[in-house]
Amino acid sequence: MKNNSSEHLKFVVSILLCALLGYALGIYGNLPWWSFVVTNMFIALLINQKPSKSFMSGALGIGLLWLGLAFVIDNQNHHILSVKVANILPLKGSFQALLAITSIVGFLLGGLASLTGSFMRKK
Repeated sequence: MKNNSSEHLKFVVSILLCALLGYALGIYGNLPWWSFVVTNMFIALLINQKPSKSFMSGALGIGLLWLGLAFVIDNQNHHILSVKVANILPLKGSFQALLAITSIVGFLLGGLASLTGSFMRKK
């Protein structure tokens, strides 16, 4: 039972670290938008998890972070920009679809970065 709770704790800590470091790098670092990929790889290297759990922790950390940030920014300007962008893309003006796509991109990038770090640990 102790091992199972340890695995859950690693999973939750990994999600929180991915989200917090991704946010901190984006806000305080003068780095490109994709710099969270490097931090996710290092987190997956440091926290030993199965590759599937590593993927999910990185994906949830960044995907939820991007969804939350996009939602807050979009609400602050009353969906003006997102509706215009959704009209340019084939989304029929749906800002919800644009937010979903944004979070899916973050989910996949964060997960693949963590998966890469997990596979690097295996070697």
